[in-house]
Amino acid sequence: MKKAIALVLVALSVASCTQTEKGAGIGAASGAIIGGAITGDVRGAAVGAAIGGVSGAVIGHVTDQPGQCYYRDRYGRRYIDAC
Repeated sequence: MKKAIALVLVALSVASCTQTEKGAGIGAASGAIIGGAITGDVRGAAVGAAIGGVSGAVIGHVTDQPGQCYYRDRYGRRYIDAC
């Protein structure tokens, strides 16, 4: 029962977030779980959370802009343009 209540509270807290915030949260949680499972320590979980949070925020930010995509030019620089 406690797990169900916790899941409902997490779902309600994420419901009012933007796509960028949702992506960062999901990425950080997933990264922490994967990093902790692979390394077996807290440092791996922290690094996984950081990498997952940044990646999730970037992906979430792109979904906030419908019809816009990230591209890379031949020099490796990123830019946003119409898909």
